[in-house]
Amino acid sequence: MSEERMYTIPLRYAYFVPRPKRANKAIKLIREFVRRHLKVERVVIGNDVNEKIWERNRERPPRRIKVKVKKVDEDTAEVSLA
Repeated sequence: MSEERMYTIPLRYAYFVPRPKRANKAIKLIREFVRRHLKVERVVIGNDVNEKIWERNRERPPRRIKVKVKKVDEDTAEVSLA
């Protein structure tokens, strides 16, 4: 049941929070996006995605990120960099 999809996730709403919290908000936005689109409860974000978000410090995450999402089982999805 391994389903795989490519998404470009917009992270513009991460810029609506104070500067020191932007990278944390970007991670939360990725989790929400994957939950909404794949209907899963548990989202595992890969180390490469995390490093990409935190690459330019916590105050300036990317505006969008292209990811590959793989549905592992009924309620788990893994996110990796495209």
